[in-house]
This record gives sequence, C-alpha cells and structure tokens, in this order.
Amino acid sequence: MTADSIKNEEIISTESGVEAEEFEPFILGIFCNWCTYTGCDQAGTSRMQRPANLRVMRVMCSGRVEPEMVMEALKRGADGVLIGACHIGDCHYVNGNYKTVRRMPLVQEYIQQFGIDPNRVWLRHISASEGAELTEIVHEYTAGLKKLGPNPLKKKH
Repeated sequence: MTADSIKNEEIISTESGVEAEEFEPFILGIFCNWCTYTGCDQAGTSRMQRPANLRVMRVMCSGRVEPEMVMEALKRGADGVLIGACHIGDCHYVNGNYKTVRRMPLVQEYIQQFGIDPNRVWLRHISASEGAELTEIVHEYTAGLKKLGPNPLKKKH
C-alpha cells in the first residue's frame, strides 16, 4: 500500500500527531462516596458496559474536591477529570455539593490559565440509582475528549 492510495479521511490527526483511532483518553473520576460512587458500583453489578477509560477515586463528599486535585490529575497525564456529586439538596453532608458547584467556575478558569480547555473537566450530579446515566455520561465524555485530543500537559514519551 502506497501513501497515494490512502484516503484523506483515513488519516485524521490531532494536534499532537496521534491518530484519532489510536487515542484513548484517560479519565479520572472523582466520585462522591454516597451517590456517584455507589451509582458506579450499581452500573458494574448490573453489567452495564462503559469505556475502560475511567479510573475512579472515591471521596467522602464532592465538596472535598479542591482545584489543586484537578490540576494535579491533569499535570500527571489525565486527559479529563469527571467530578461526580450528589444532586442538589441530597448531599449527605448537607451542603457539600453546593461548595462544588460554586467552585467549578473557579476550577475551569484556573485550568484555562494553564492553556487547558475547560471542557476537560466536567461536574455531573449522579445519584446512587443512576448507574445507566453514569454509563451514558462516560460514553459522551470519552467521545468529547477524543475530539479534543490528548492533554497538552501530558508528557511525551
């Protein structure tokens, strides 16, 4: 097969030169113990298929997620960070998810100052019974990250 016989549609590259078909984003999920983490567990026990791109870190409350945690994940090579919180009004710690909602604009502005697309960080409210919704969100997020390409902070090997 020569280079002339390859169609242009077959060679779709991202900014970093990684072909779109090859790039599989690494997603760090920082999930609230009482809702999103339990929903993730429910999705697994129900054998719902989700991309293997997601690695989960459990925190007792989404209100404990600091901007530095998100930035550190991105600096260490995560292509995206998905923060999972209880629905508003359902926090086991009363107002932890309100803190998270108030922090998100600051987190997005913070990472944008480092030249990172704010769409690499998502906050979603997912309850313990919403395993199917979590699965859909992870599929949607993975597709969006594939379009964005690899994290620009990721070290080249």
